Amino acid sequence: MTAAALLDRLRHITGAAHVYTDGDLSAYTRDWRKRAQGTALAVVRPGSTAEVAAIVQACAPYQATLGVSLVPQGGNTGLAVGSVPDTSGKQVVLSLTRMNAIRHIDTANLTITAEAGCILQTLQETAADAGYLFPLSLAAEGSCTIGGNLSTNAGGTQVVRYGNTRDLCLGLEVVTAQGEIWSGLSGLRKDNTGYDLRNLYIGSEGTLGIITAATLKLYPQPVTQLTAWAAVPSLQAAVTLLGLAHQHLGANLTGFEVMGQFALSLVDKHFTHLRVPLFQESPWCVLLENSSHESEEHARQQFERLLEIALTQGCVSNGVMAESLNQARQMWHIRENISLAQSQEGLNIKHDISLPISSIPAFVAQTDALLAREIPGVRLVNFGHLGDGNLHYNVQAPEHTDPTVFLREQESRINTLVYDAVARFGGSISAEHGIGSLKTDTLPRYKAPVALGLMRAIKQALDPHNLMNPGRIVPCWPSPAPRSI
Repeated sequence: MTAAALLDRLRHITGAAHVYTDGDLSAYTRDWRKRAQGTALAVVRPGSTAEVAAIVQACAPYQATLGVSLVPQGGNTGLAVGSVPDTSGKQVVLSLTRMNAIRHIDTANLTITAEAGCILQTLQETAADAGYLFPLSLAAEGSCTIGGNLSTNAGGTQVVRYGNTRDLCLGLEVVTAQGEIWSGLSGLRKDNTGYDLRNLYIGSEGTLGIITAATLKLYPQPVTQLTAWAAVPSLQAAVTLLGLAHQHLGANLTGFEVMGQFALSLVDKHFTHLRVPLFQESPWCVLLENSSHESEEHARQQFERLLEIALTQGCVSNGVMAESLNQARQMWHIRENISLAQSQEGLNIKHDISLPISSIPAFVAQTDALLAREIPGVRLVNFGHLGDGNLHYNVQAPEHTDPTVFLREQESRINTLVYDAVARFGGSISAEHGIGSLKTDTLPRYKAPVALGLMRAIKQALDPHNLMNPGRIVPCWPSPAPRSI
């Protein structure tokens, strides 16, 4: 039983053209943020669910003898280093990008069934062409895949109205760690016949099985979507504005994003073609979206009334409404380019956290002050989905400081300071990016022992040989020492 024999078996399953072992494999072995570079035994690109099952069955016997394991991968846009191989050279990257078909649209059931490798933007456009809305939206939608979105329970900009990816999914097709196929694509909204297997696999980051297809919810297209940009004097004022938006827009409120002044200054600096409104006059800006199924006139009246009340109450100091679709897209491009602008500024420390919305102003004030005191000159890039309590609380090195040295010397310390503060406020150290391998060692400090025990028990029950994406989310149990490949 040798690695060469396994590779021959994989080539027989998918065809030799879809098994990569040579050349530049960095698109599959390096994470999106370029924080980790692994080495794969092979990259395999199956074309069907049956081929995925055959690959799992082929690799399973080699786990105990050679230490082979599988790393499922979609668009490789994850931010927690959960979909690239380690440096052992013993992991097979299972890329699902060939499995990208839209299998079925059921307009009466308001569902769409797509394979895991389907690009999110393709799914959005297919739904729109049929006259419907698939509301999951995030900056990487042009390259991320629906399987990856499900594996991390991705959030995005419209969670305040439609929920995370988990809330948009009605059924899954999964290949188990034993190479069996669970077909659960019925699209039922009610099914109380036992444990909720669908939600168990969603958010599991490929550690329990491989999602190969999903049945997802569709919604009627809104008649109109209006966007507004508001300058607010404080983060507490942004929370007050959110309450007013819920009160006056109701279910029409589909997006509520908050952006700090320094975050916006980076967009202004690195993407000069994007004209950032109002950021120089206010410490925070808010981006709101109002989607209506009645009429544009009704939506505009709602928005104007909201902004009028907010200005009167002092929680908004200035505001503008997009007067065209192009202007609305420009506003959203500003928000979506914050992460890219931060990358242009240099390496940084990212925190994808969630907190009770009411606690966010106090958390930011206290943690900003703590970091400024502990690391003079540190720059804080604060932005996120305030509407659902998800904050991207990122840390940039002080000016004239080598970012690489800063990360090496300060990342662990800063993470501890930030995560301890998150815990004091009853929050979570991961809101929408997952745990991956980046936070596996950190999780036990902030997750209850009982919860960790349950998670380990589930992993061991469903994947007893630790074949599926080992070392992600929670450390499991020691594997037998494999023989050298």
